[in-house]
Amino acid sequence: MTGQPFDSASSSAELDESVLGGLDPEQRQVATTIGGPVAVIAGAGTGKTRAITHRIVHAVLTGQQKASAILAVTFTTRAAGEMRARLRLLGAPRVQARTFHSAALRQIRYFWPRVTGTELPEIAGSTFGLVAEAASREQLGSDTALIRDLAGEISWAKSTNVLPVNYAVLATRSGRTVAGADPQAVGRVAAEYERVKARRGVMDYDDILLCAVALMHEHPEVAQEFRSAYQHFVVDEYQDVSPLQHTLLTQWLGDRHDICVVGDPDQAIHSFAGADSRFLTRFAREFPGATVLHLDRNYRSTPQIVRAANDLLHPPQRAAVGQGVVLRPTRPDGPAIVTAQSPDQDEEASALSAWLAERHRSGTPWSQMAVLYRVNAQSPVVEAALTQARIPYQVRGAERFYDRAEVRAALARLHAAAESEPGAPAVDAADQVLGALGWTPEPPAGQGRVRERWESWQALHDLVSDLSEQGAALLGQAVAALEQRAADQQVPVADGVTLSTLHSAKGLEWDVVALIGVQEGLLPFSLARATREIAEERRLFYVGLTRARRELRLSWAAGTAGHGGRRRASRFLGGLVGPAAGDSGAAAAAGPRRRRRVVPCMVCGRALSEAVEMKLGHHAECEVPFDEDLFERLKAWRLGVAKRQSVPAFVVFTDATLMAMAQYAPRSEHDLLEIRGVGRAKARRYGKDVLAILGGADVDEVLASLPADD
Repeated sequence: MTGQPFDSASSSAELDESVLGGLDPEQRQVATTIGGPVAVIAGAGTGKTRAITHRIVHAVLTGQQKASAILAVTFTTRAAGEMRARLRLLGAPRVQARTFHSAALRQIRYFWPRVTGTELPEIAGSTFGLVAEAASREQLGSDTALIRDLAGEISWAKSTNVLPVNYAVLATRSGRTVAGADPQAVGRVAAEYERVKARRGVMDYDDILLCAVALMHEHPEVAQEFRSAYQHFVVDEYQDVSPLQHTLLTQWLGDRHDICVVGDPDQAIHSFAGADSRFLTRFAREFPGATVLHLDRNYRSTPQIVRAANDLLHPPQRAAVGQGVVLRPTRPDGPAIVTAQSPDQDEEASALSAWLAERHRSGTPWSQMAVLYRVNAQSPVVEAALTQARIPYQVRGAERFYDRAEVRAALARLHAAAESEPGAPAVDAADQVLGALGWTPEPPAGQGRVRERWESWQALHDLVSDLSEQGAALLGQAVAALEQRAADQQVPVADGVTLSTLHSAKGLEWDVVALIGVQEGLLPFSLARATREIAEERRLFYVGLTRARRELRLSWAAGTAGHGGRRRASRFLGGLVGPAAGDSGAAAAAGPRRRRRVVPCMVCGRALSEAVEMKLGHHAECEVPFDEDLFERLKAWRLGVAKRQSVPAFVVFTDATLMAMAQYAPRSEHDLLEIRGVGRAKARRYGKDVLAILGGADVDEVLASLPADD
């Protein structure tokens, strides 16, 4: 059934206005559109979690859905914990909010013994050793980086429903490579990896989903029982769904359509791990008659930041490269975006430290600042500069906070202490327990694992202090609160600047954000060459921009300390901000676009003067990767048309115009008109054919369909 807004007028006695009263019109429409299928395209900072939790609670309070029959699914334990906490506060504690893997694991732990008569195999905590053994058996060596890459490829194959025997063909088609191993070798390692697991009697993280799918597919009684228990589904971050997760979701649904998905195609940044945002963008094709709603009011960032983010993916003078919403700012104006170029990475980090210190002197807590970067290798130089400036910081890693060995050990000792002395002062007890583990009030010198352990203990100590001030002054009370936070994955916020990769920063926000290394080779990353890869790098930059609430700084280094050579500012900066300041980091305004004669280069930001360059949007020497195969196909089509018309090829379209088409890949005649060199007459005459080729049509077939007199 297509989702329809609930008639609140006819059920005013049941409607709890406290659930809906604080929502904006679009959020309210989401909250009151019960039933499915429903897709919500929610831009960054638009309050999607608020909208979907209120939708769930509204459905429960109005009696349209039973709390116990709802399964809400998201991708991280932190997000699931946040959703559970909100649902409890809003009065719907019985709703299940879990990650895909958590929900599937709960399912197979219940059904596996009943179906097989055996215990569920042990789940391997780490696959590194298993992959290393498989690689060794295939004589690929034991290099750590190679084993890590092989593990990633094995996980990608499972997430995309690719069997080891088919890996080589499909990986080659997808452009996936592993340094030190050809595709056939990776496929053999994947097959041997499955045999290693079988010999050890273990399963891995991805097997959890595969087992859940198999149980429902092969045992109809399992599917029937599960579907009877859960009748309504909500899926958050739907742009990150993999083919395997989508298969599991279809098994959960059966022939029903009561599903609400929420996501943002402009924040799709995990395709390397198997995510496919087309499940979101093509939702209405999969579920005909689906209701598609949009959230576009940004409550997080200043208009300056929102404008830059919009211009990155939805530029006003070119074809849009994003598929999500154009954000509408709601906050008052803030400071201009700051850009800064430094001679090298050391100077960049030093200037960054000075800027952060100035923000702190202006009243921003360290905990409300973040430094974001493309790869972890950029972190050490920043850590060194912050340490020298005596600025506290914490490095956000891939490992979940409560899964860290030092955190688990500390919580276990605190729990034991609370059992023996529940009435002890919480802060004093934390001092003793953490001190015995190695914590000190002052951070250790240096970086690495010692510093990471200290950060974990310091975060726990700060959390106990905060809980004590909030009323949990006794150890028993504080430990109970800690364990609840651990269950909900509510990570403590340390009083320090957060250092994080752009991928790990997804879903988070700070008052002040600095992006470093905004230069060619890092953003976009040097390994990103195909058009789709460059597009994902652009979305990753968009995610970074939209983490900032109030202040945003973008910086890059023109060179590397001690080495020659020059580096260019990222092409993504073109048109977003004004000219970069020097090392002082002075602001460069990112105000409203005005009509100017100067057209900036999308790569370096300098003015364009030649007509050809203006068509391309960049200088000839400022290289912009584009789909070369598409360019050649467009040239082949142009040659065929020119021969039919007995005119030179450039009369149809110039090379520069075709290159711009291959670069921007317009999807409609309106988009085509945004490209310089395409007027209305040419759009009418050639637009249909060009769009067909851009969409993947065969050139010969397009030419064959032309009228004889064309």
